[in-house]
Amino acid sequence: MPPNPQTLLTPAMRDVLSRIARANRPAFHTLTPDQARAAYEAGAGVLEIPKPALARVEDLQIPARDGELLGARLYAPKDQALPVLLFFHGGGFTVGSVATHDILCRQLSLLAGIAVVSLDYRLAPAYKFPTAANDAWDALQWLAAHGASRGLDARRMAVGGDSAGGTLAAMCAVLARDAGLSLALQLLIYPGCAAHQDTASHKTFAEGFVLSEADITWFFSQYVRSPADRDDWRFAPLNAPDVDGVAPAWVGLAECDPLVDEGVMYADKLRAAGVAVDLEIYRGVTHEFIKMGRIIPEARRAHADAAAALRGAFGLDH
Repeated sequence: MPPNPQTLLTPAMRDVLSRIARANRPAFHTLTPDQARAAYEAGAGVLEIPKPALARVEDLQIPARDGELLGARLYAPKDQALPVLLFFHGGGFTVGSVATHDILCRQLSLLAGIAVVSLDYRLAPAYKFPTAANDAWDALQWLAAHGASRGLDARRMAVGGDSAGGTLAAMCAVLARDAGLSLALQLLIYPGCAAHQDTASHKTFAEGFVLSEADITWFFSQYVRSPADRDDWRFAPLNAPDVDGVAPAWVGLAECDPLVDEGVMYADKLRAAGVAVDLEIYRGVTHEFIKMGRIIPEARRAHADAAAALRGAFGLDH
């Protein structure tokens, strides 16, 4: 690693970081959770590609185990029974929503030629661990049971998400295996996988690379009930007792991201268990890059790569 990790950044990424610095917005960890959510919503679409139009965009409600109805949005490029990706947004279990990831989900639906269902799982600190994990798994089971009634091909399903959403997707892949629920793919975009922020990349990219260590610590302090929750494999998939027989994985990581090392470690854990893994590390970009397609070419490449992985997993390239 170079003495100054900033030299790893692409010129476009460096430009984005300088814009962020000039904007001088308060860091998430200095805000209340409500303020942080509003700030994230306000900035979510700024660097996104134009919003793709789709034939079908519908809001759904999915029941959780405690009777709460969770919001969700269904995207499809055509009105027929398509295979479906259940997507979980990122945001440290504290910020983010269907709205903040609307363009990304539209783009994956369009490029892959599949349906995407994006879930508004409940957020911290009002809902602590394991509520988000339970909501994610409840939604997947509901989709398997009821997707056909919504005009989806629920026999062909995948899970995916970015950051905290990638954590939820990885967890769901393990629970799906245990329940005998077949998944075609787990699409993990810079997922959180470790119990503690103790890898080298957490130190190298601690400050000045979009997602700071102070923010990560703050997000997790909103979500966990006690330090013991961090060691639960549903929070840290690297702690899963075994991952044999889980769905094949596409893992897309950012080189200049505190989470990159744990993403590589999880890909290695899957491979060691005999799981097919396609690992892509996008050089010179940071956490959140996949939502910066207007400026960052690697974001558009990641959209295409993720869509190709989904098409391949669902057998749509034949």
